[in-house]
Amino acid sequence: MGKPVMILGASGSGKSASMRNLVEPWALVNVASKSLPFKSDKRGLDTDDYKRISANLGRAASDLIVIDDAQYLMANEYMRRAKENGFQKFADIGLNFWNLVRLVVALPPEKVVYFLGHVEVDQFGNTKFKTMGKMLDEKITVEGMFTIVLRTVVQDGHFYFSTVNDGTDTVKTPIGMFADRLIDNDLAAVDMAIREYYNLNATKKTAQQGERA
Repeated sequence: MGKPVMILGASGSGKSASMRNLVEPWALVNVASKSLPFKSDKRGLDTDDYKRISANLGRAASDLIVIDDAQYLMANEYMRRAKENGFQKFADIGLNFWNLVRLVVALPPEKVVYFLGHVEVDQFGNTKFKTMGKMLDEKITVEGMFTIVLRTVVQDGHFYFSTVNDGTDTVKTPIGMFADRLIDNDLAAVDMAIREYYNLNATKKTAQQGERA
C-alpha cells in the first residue's frame, strides 16, 4: 500500500521550498508548471492531466514523488469547464482527484507521494485543503484520505511544518512519528522519518529479494 502524504500551506509559506534538500532519485509533478524557489536542475513532469500523472506514477522508478500545487488539479479542471451548467463538472472534479489518491494507495508500499497544496479558511475559521466549493467538501473530506497531513508555519522568519492539530486545522500524524510539534520544513527529513516509522526500506529490500528468488 502506497503512502499519500499531504502538505498544506499558504502561498510563500515554504511548501515548494521544502524540496530543496531532496536528492536523486525523486520524481516531480509540477501541476502549475512554475519554477522551483531554489537553484535546481530538476526536470519534472509539467502537467495537470490526470492520465499522464497516473501513468507516470505507475512507472516511476523513484520511491519519492512530489505533486506540487496539487489543488490546481481541481482548479484548472474547473476553469476549463467554467461555462458548463449543472453539477456534473463538480462530481467529475471530485472523482478525478479521489481516483488519483486511490491510485497512490494501490502503489507498492515503499512509494510515498507528497501532495503539496494551498489552504482555505471556512466560515467557522477552520483551515483545510483548498477545493472547489461546498459540493465537493460535502462529498469528499480530502484530508480523510490521508494518514499524514502537515501544515506550514512561519515564525520569526523561520519556516516549519506543524505535526500536531491545533484545533482549527486538519493536521495529523501517526503517534510517535515526530517528536516535536514543529519541525524544519525539510521534505528530505520528513521522508526519512516516514520511511523509518513504517520500516519501508526493509520492506523494499524484502520485496527485491523475493523477486530474485
